[in-house]
Amino acid sequence: MRGKIYALSISKRKGVPKKNVDEVFLIENFGIEGDIHAGSYERQVSLLAIESIEKMRRKGLINLRPGAFAENITTQGIDLLKLEIGDILKINDVELKISKIGKECHTKCAIFYKVGDCVMPREGVFAIVLKGGKIRKGDDIIVIKKNKI
Repeated sequence: MRGKIYALSISKRKGVPKKNVDEVFLIENFGIEGDIHAGSYERQVSLLAIESIEKMRRKGLINLRPGAFAENITTQGIDLLKLEIGDILKINDVELKISKIGKECHTKCAIFYKVGDCVMPREGVFAIVLKGGKIRKGDDIIVIKKNKI
């Protein structure tokens, strides 16, 4: 399975949409340099497909952009729902290991209140950084299934 990085997003504060950037630097076992969600736990980097964002746009949120769901990496062309915990995403020299699929939302976000739904808890995935380095918007993503490692 192959895809591309559609967008990269970071934020300095929680609870706000992330800002789109052209490149980021990932730190081994920590996350994205300069992002509030980085840390030594299972959700170091968040991913959501542009295809999932487009589903929400069809529900009436026309102005949604990558980063609106607080995802760090917006992918294109990869069915994130087919990933399993332990799968590896290789982007240039960077390696991310899928660590969590979906998430619990303890409070409803602004998007949920506008359309009665939010896609991130069901279709977002999270990873830890196995090998750090720089990645850019447009870079290829290669999925290595855990049973093929």
